[in-house]
Parts: sequence; C-alpha cells; structure tokens
Amino acid sequence: MDTPIRGLVYDIRSFSVNDGPGIRKTVFLKGCPLRCSWCHNPESFNFNPERWNRDEKTGLFTITKPEIIGKYYTADEIVEEVVKDIPFFEQSSGGITLSGGEPLSQAEFAFQILLKSKEYGIHTCVDTSGFATWQDVEKVAPVTDLFLYDLKLADNDLHKKYTGNDNRIIIENLMKLRFLKSELHIRIPLVEGITDTPENLEGLKRIIEKLPGLKRIDLLPYHTIARMKYRRLNLPYNLEEMPEYPLDKAEKILQSFSSAADMVTVGG
Repeated sequence: MDTPIRGLVYDIRSFSVNDGPGIRKTVFLKGCPLRCSWCHNPESFNFNPERWNRDEKTGLFTITKPEIIGKYYTADEIVEEVVKDIPFFEQSSGGITLSGGEPLSQAEFAFQILLKSKEYGIHTCVDTSGFATWQDVEKVAPVTDLFLYDLKLADNDLHKKYTGNDNRIIIENLMKLRFLKSELHIRIPLVEGITDTPENLEGLKRIIEKLPGLKRIDLLPYHTIARMKYRRLNLPYNLEEMPEYPLDKAEKILQSFSSAADMVTVGG
C-alpha cells in the first residue's frame, strides 16, 4: 500500500466568510515562493515548521508561550475536519478553500484534499498567487470549482521588486486558466503608492480585459494586522509605518473597475 502524501498546514479556520462563497473551512498550506512586501501571513513563508512565541493573557498577567507553526497532515485528516462543517456549507452554499502561503506549491497534497472533498459534494476553492507551474495548476483545476486569483502588479520589474519574483508565469497561467471550466475571481491588493498607482491600475485593467465574462473582482485594502507577526518571527517589515488603506479611496477604485466584472467588491 502506498504511503499517504502528507502536507504542511499552519492553520485551519472554520466559518470563514471572505475566502469564497458562503461559510467556508479555510485550510492554510505553509510555504510560499513569493515575498510580497505587504503579506499579512508571514508565518506562511517558510516551507518547514518553525517556532514563535505567543502571548496569552491570564487575568492581570501575560504569559509568553512557545508555539510551533506548521503541522503535517494527510489529505484524509484534513477532509475529516472539513466534513464536520457540511451542514453549514449546505445552508450557505459554502465549502472548502485552500489558501496559504501558496497552496499550489504543495500541488499533489492540494489535489488529494480537493478530490476527496468533491467526493462529499463539497464546493472547492483555491486561493492562489498563480506563481506555479502550469502542470500544477492544470492538476488541481478539474477538482477546483473556483480559483481566487491574485493580481498584484502589472509591471514585471515592479512585481519582482515587491514580491521577489517576476509576474510572467502568473500572467501566462491566468491566460490559460480562463479556458478551463473552473470559475475565476480576481483579487487585487490595494497598497498605497505601490499597487494603487494609476499606472498599475490601468495595467491590471488591460490584463483583466482579456478575461471576458469575468464574474467578480475583489479589492483588498491593506491592513496592519501583520506587524506583530513579523516581530514575533524576527522578520524585517518594510511597511511598518504604512497606515490602514483609506476605504474612501478603495471605493473610488471600485468605481473605476465597475465595468470589468459583473461584481466588484471592497474587502472580498
């Protein structure tokens, strides 16, 4: 008998409402080939388990406890947790979402989770940067109902500056993915002075114009929740002084994208 494939997961969250339609169980796979300057999940970067300290308040005192980030699971173990939420999925048209990190960096593990979830009739979603081989995208696509696909920066050099890698494979995969049966939603992070410049927004629109019939675009305003995570991991954070993204500015950008998809939202 073959040994079950095991994958590295750093969090499993029930009752997620911003990771696809309905109420969802979101499984966060650990490891990412990108280093986006604004990433709010730095604990997802490393492809190995790692340690950080978590502060817990007990009455008037705060206790610092070491914690291991990342645990290995089989696909069956993940799906065993997911099926517990089937009643909530059925009531809300929800399902499972694989996020990260970059879930396609563990493509075989992701495929097994999605395949086994489909056997239970569960709606499946993959939240991806698109930075993966086409072979891995194509592998998971037949068992993925919906791709949440990040588009960050249209200019290749700026993409490399702010994420650590260029965007050519991301755009190539997106152009191929539009011909497959999976539904596709685009997600755009809004980071002031980086992704929200007129030049970048126009560049992203030109890419999106090549996706006829696009149903949804989610604009994701930058938030500051990650600051403490970087400190706990002893990682530098170049956006330490960046404030929360202005929602009024996000609403104006929403209007400029209104003709690019059937639905455009702020916040997902």
